[in-house]
This record gives sequence, structure tokens and C-alpha cells, in this order.
Amino acid sequence: MTSISPSMPPGEAEPFFRHELYPYRGDAQFLSGTLGYIHEALEGGEAVVVAVPSDKVSLLRGELAEESAVTFVDTTALGPNPGRLVGAWVAWMEERGAGNRPVRGIGETAWREARSAAHLSELRYHEWLLNRAFARSSAWSMLCPYDNADDDQSALQSLSRCHPLIRQDSHYVRNEGYLTAGEYPFDALNPPCDPFQELSYTHGDLAAIRSKVAQCAADAGVREDKQHKLAVAVTEIATNSIRHGGGGGTLRTWTQDSTFLCEFRDAGYIADVMAGRARPTVDQIGGRGLWLVHQLCDLVEIRSTRDHGTTIRIHINVPHHS
Repeated sequence: MTSISPSMPPGEAEPFFRHELYPYRGDAQFLSGTLGYIHEALEGGEAVVVAVPSDKVSLLRGELAEESAVTFVDTTALGPNPGRLVGAWVAWMEERGAGNRPVRGIGETAWREARSAAHLSELRYHEWLLNRAFARSSAWSMLCPYDNADDDQSALQSLSRCHPLIRQDSHYVRNEGYLTAGEYPFDALNPPCDPFQELSYTHGDLAAIRSKVAQCAADAGVREDKQHKLAVAVTEIATNSIRHGGGGGTLRTWTQDSTFLCEFRDAGYIADVMAGRARPTVDQIGGRGLWLVHQLCDLVEIRSTRDHGTTIRIHINVPHHS
């Protein structure tokens, strides 16, 4: 295959981190765009990391055979929480980019497997955060294929706003609709479902918080192994809330659509949008709590402003019972 080098419109500077959305329809278009991107990388001596659904892995392997510069990674072990993905991409790219070798990533999210509107919202937010996480990473670039077979223009528009570049055929163009603002326009959190449990807490209430959540989780049918993880996550959030959120806050718990939810509200403010997304360093002091929460929970939603304080909502999937 003869690849065509991507190009930008004349006079426009290329960003440090090249983050492209590639809308496609069908297997033929998927292969055309991704293989072109891969061959560009190989011709330039770059490594490639591919994280796509299993059916797309089979398509690419059938075309690439044994290419040592291309690594396929299995994302299923990461679980459903998109809050774990930035740390995973950092690890994958650092491993393949040893010796300052440039690395390209191909990451396709299984959008139609999202469990809820909240999950979809956090998946889109993750795509936007990639631009922050790798803003100065000139040696990395990423292509995000998106299957637009159902012609859902609203979904495509929402996702395209998270990508500064759009790939068209064998080149990319700047996306005029990209969200360049400093703050991400989050979807509003839905109110808790009735009935919900509520508990105000302050210093000395950690034991009461853990007990309340444990009882509600057990009543909701949360598996025992997940109850242990939930207890750790709740302790981390409540401790930080009391310490940094004005000395106390409000806990709410409820069950909705086979999901157990815990919500913590306080008057604190989390200024760093990457908090909890990047793996803490060995010598790092503090900042490990939210990282741990992301590793333990199936979904984490964080909303924080100076005017309205912080809300952290964690989701634990509950198994269906026939």
C-alpha cells in the first residue's frame, strides 16, 4: 500500500499532540483509514499501539500479519471506567517509545456498549482530557476511529468537539468546532432516584459513613468482593472531603438501572482536571486517593467549581438476577 503523508492547511501550525477523530462507515473504511495511519507511522520509523474492539483487531491482524512495530493491547482488563484510560495510554506509549521513539496510538471506544448516559458522558470527557494529558507530548499522536454507521449526527458532533483534528481520507484538517475553552461543558448530573439515603458528615464520622454505605450496598445486591473495594473508595473520598472540603459534606446513596451509586458533596474545589487520572509517582506526596477510587469503581463522575463546591459520584455495577 502506498500511503499519503497527512497535511495541514497552509499556514496552520501543528499542535504538539496530534489527536484525530476518524469517522467511518463499515469495515472497508475502517481499514482504509487505520492502515493508512499505521503505514505512515512505519515509514517514519514510529511504533504503533492499537487499542480497538476485538472484531477490529481481527481485521487489522489479517492485513498486517506479523509487524513487530505494531502492538495490540487488550483493554478489557481495564474495566468499564474511562478514568483509567489516560494512565493506561501513558504506560503503553512509554513502553513502546523507549529511546525517544515516536509512538502513534489508535484507540476506538466501544460506544454502543456504554451502560448509561453517564458512562457515555464520561467517555466523551476522557477524549477531551487526552488533549490536556498529552498537550506537550510531541512524540505521541492518536487516531480515534468512530463508527458512524447509524448516521447519528448529534453523537458525532458531541464527540468531534473533543478532537482538535479530523481525518479525512489520507489527511487531517483542523476542527473548527473543537472545544478549546479552559473548562469542559459537563452534562448536568441527574438527581438521585427515589428512594435515596442521605447522611450529613463531619470530623469523626468515617465509621458511620462506611457503615451506612456497607448496609446500602448489601441491600442493593453489590457483590462481596466489590463491597470491599467500595469501602476503600468511600474511605478515600470521605477523608479527602473532610480534610479539604470544609470539614464535612453530604453523602447520598441509591440504586438505579442495576447500578449502586454513592455521591459525596462538599464545599471544596478540585483545581486539577487531571486529578486521579495519572498514575502517582513513587515519591509523590498526596494525590493518590482519586487515582485509587478510579481503579476500584466502575465509573467516577467529578464536578467541581469554586462557586458550587465538589460533587463526586461513584458507580458500582450490580449483577442482574434472572
